[in-house]
Amino acid sequence: MYPQLASAYDRAITVFSPDGRLLQVEYALVATKRTPLAVGMRCGDGVILATVRKHVSPLASLPRKIYQIDEHIGAIAAGLVGDGLVLIDRSRIEAQYHRLIYGEPITVETLAKRMALFKQQYTQYAGLRPFGVIMIFGGVDRSPGLYVTHPGGAYYAYSAFAVGKNSEKINEIFKEKYKESLTMAEGLKMIVDAVKTAAAEGKEVEKEGAPLTGDLEVAIVSAKDKKFRVLSREEIEKLIA
Repeated sequence: MYPQLASAYDRAITVFSPDGRLLQVEYALVATKRTPLAVGMRCGDGVILATVRKHVSPLASLPRKIYQIDEHIGAIAAGLVGDGLVLIDRSRIEAQYHRLIYGEPITVETLAKRMALFKQQYTQYAGLRPFGVIMIFGGVDRSPGLYVTHPGGAYYAYSAFAVGKNSEKINEIFKEKYKESLTMAEGLKMIVDAVKTAAAEGKEVEKEGAPLTGDLEVAIVSAKDKKFRVLSREEIEKLIA
């Protein structure tokens, strides 16, 4: 028999490599690291979702990166744009199903679990490929919650999480400075400072005509009213100033 080439194990999603890895899933995870920065943070009084939007063209408006899933939940799809739109729509359907069947809003963890199971199905069948997207779900049910789903179908609860360009530096900052007692105001300041620091160290200096205020999109879900809300440009400008 001819020896099996190492590269042959990445030609199908259903084939494990000799060391027990699904290489197509790992490739999908690499795709999520090429996306513009996406950040989530759980605070004592709510949840923050933030992302840096990429300028596609001076003739095009900035694309939306943070989406409302339900009244009390928002999400960021970090990775391939088309895959993310499919998962956002699926997340909204899952939230609606839950309201119709159980007569109550879905919890953030239940939504993350269902979406993780949906993504896992795309790692089991030939002819499919995994979604090249990490989903960040943030919302408030009984308490503020932040969950992340991976392309392989796993999901995790986080206090703070960043993915995308320069995310390694931002996660290091979060590990050093994050505290469970942070308010959303303090968390927002930490996120903005971390994004600035990572951008400067990554030599991704703001270009003329493309200020950070135009690139940063921020949404919150407050524990007081449990309502998803996107911050206005003026509110973000105050934070950056």
